[in-house]
Amino acid sequence: MKVLLMVILAVLVALFVAIEIGLRSLFGFGNPLIYIGDEKVGYLLAPNQQTYRFGSRIEINEFSMRSGKITPIPAPGTLRVLLLGDSIANGGWWTDQKNTISQLLMNSLTSISNYQQVEVFNASANSWSPRNELAYLHKFGTFQSQIIVLLINTDDLFGTAPTSLPVGRDKNYPDRKPPLAIVEVLQRYTFKQKPIPELEALYQEGGDRVGIILEAIGNIQTLTQANNSQLIVAMTPLLRELNPNGTRDYEIIARQRLRDFVTEKKINYIDFLPLFQANENPKSLYHDHIHLNLQGNQFIVNVIEKSLLERLGQNSTTN
Repeated sequence: MKVLLMVILAVLVALFVAIEIGLRSLFGFGNPLIYIGDEKVGYLLAPNQQTYRFGSRIEINEFSMRSGKITPIPAPGTLRVLLLGDSIANGGWWTDQKNTISQLLMNSLTSISNYQQVEVFNASANSWSPRNELAYLHKFGTFQSQIIVLLINTDDLFGTAPTSLPVGRDKNYPDRKPPLAIVEVLQRYTFKQKPIPELEALYQEGGDRVGIILEAIGNIQTLTQANNSQLIVAMTPLLRELNPNGTRDYEIIARQRLRDFVTEKKINYIDFLPLFQANENPKSLYHDHIHLNLQGNQFIVNVIEKSLLERLGQNSTTN
């Protein structure tokens, strides 16, 4: 009987180890991206971390960007572009590092521009809005980038004040590694997320939230101009907005306010809603109801690249 129990125990231990190894090697569980709180920005991806999630490589540099290591000052003859955004710009776990908007844009610009070197940085995090992105610029600066691309989506027009409340309390914003991959799976898919009362209250923030967002965009423009940079604001739509009557009344009003604002401020603006609608199969650009897949990322890159080269006085045929 004792031998049988030992055999059963050995089998269970071997099974446990096999599951643990499988979850780590195949899916990247046990090594999630870690977040840190920040008084002004709200939260940042912790610097200097790498992981593989569901087969996608993710690298975060020393400035909490989804980019490789960089130097604060560019080398002579370098074109620098700073991409600011939320999870759409970031790409999330479903996007390999080489397929992010920033990396695709850098590869493309390298092949067609007349600069000796091209660097495209990706300063982004899940659920950021222009209020977070403005705070990021205040914290780290523009890195002497000639072009700043602010990539937002419709939901960002209603973003609330930056907060660190989710860090370490929301399962999507962990502040430490779990002890085991199995533990992470249980935490993510078995246990229900506990509400964060203070965060729920923040989501009910009153006042003119759209107006506050527009003010943040205006402040980003002021900051970019003070650093001899040019600003491009680009907005992607939600998938439902591609359908007739898919955009809600309050979103239509907010979108019009944004158009009026960028016109008044003479901000270079790209509205991807009509561009997506003109696509033969716009649904093929999406990973889910809001985030883009590789095809969608490439679509974004092609349009932004054209606008960017126009700002620099070049064209897409320049070598």
